[in-house]
Amino acid sequence: MRKVPWLIVLGVVAWWGLNAVIVTSHLLAFRAARGQPVSLQEILPVQLVSAAIWVIATLWLLWWTARSPLERERWLAPLGILLFAVLAAAAFRTGAVLVLEPWVGGSDTPPRGATLMVSSVLRNFLVCCVIVGIGHALVYAQRSRTRERQAQVLQERLTQARLDTLSAQLNPHFLFNSLNSIAEMVHHDADAADTMLVQLGGLLRYSLQSSRQQQTSLDDELDALDCYIGIEQVRLGDRLRFTRDIGEDVLFAQVPRLMLQPLVENAVAHAVAQRVSPTRVEVRAWREGDRLLLEVLDDGAGTPAKPGFGLGLANTRDRLECLYGAAQSLEMTTLPQGGTRVRVSLPLTLGTAA
Repeated sequence: MRKVPWLIVLGVVAWWGLNAVIVTSHLLAFRAARGQPVSLQEILPVQLVSAAIWVIATLWLLWWTARSPLERERWLAPLGILLFAVLAAAAFRTGAVLVLEPWVGGSDTPPRGATLMVSSVLRNFLVCCVIVGIGHALVYAQRSRTRERQAQVLQERLTQARLDTLSAQLNPHFLFNSLNSIAEMVHHDADAADTMLVQLGGLLRYSLQSSRQQQTSLDDELDALDCYIGIEQVRLGDRLRFTRDIGEDVLFAQVPRLMLQPLVENAVAHAVAQRVSPTRVEVRAWREGDRLLLEVLDDGAGTPAKPGFGLGLANTRDRLECLYGAAQSLEMTTLPQGGTRVRVSLPLTLGTAA
């Protein structure tokens, strides 16, 4: 706060203007109660001139306070500067009233005489000290707001950097797995390998188009998931039976970008790929109050439910924590009848259709 903002200037003018109106009304009421002549033209000009003088003195003091505030480590020099500013403002106030008295008249002027002049300067001195105190409150409040904004920006940048790092780990993860699958297929079935490449291209295009966006609609996320499922169905054939049950009212709910793919990939890798018989993988999504619930289920042999299982699942946990904090949850459960369920609970935020 090196300079006095216009908002504070307007506040100072409004404050002293209101003070002039209040003092004028009190003097008029006091005179009327004592039966003295009541003259608005006599009292109001004096109070307005007094307010104008105080506006100048107040802005002067606020400027010096912003320029040289008292600090814990550095207070002696600012104290001398502010003491000079207060004395100058008090003397200015007294001198200005004396100079302007012949033109405005009235009783709101300091009486003549050295003793009374000193008394007037001291009274103005105390008011100026209060103004300096208010100036320090404004300085410290602005510093606090600045620190809060800086801390918020820093936290956002750190969170974004962490999310970018997690995404950078995740994208090569599914990319290398897909390329390995295509490499295995290309010598046995060129058409199937070509289909897988088309699906991989769609998945990469989705990833690159929204590389700086951490969230997208569930509908778009499902489209990207279809690309991944297309690759795996070519590779695994009838062994992968994929279904989905998505509520119509949550299609445009906002979800983390590429969240479902690693969860489904986890089910494919640890349930479908480990068996010769057909294995079902299902994705569900529905609304429950103000929450969005998503599940990825399989009927495989069951995956040990331990925290941080697999790179994709570990990254998904970290991304959810970065984006939603304690408002999210991710649970992996081995089902009694066999198979695994991964459930994600998020705050429900509905978007619009593209």
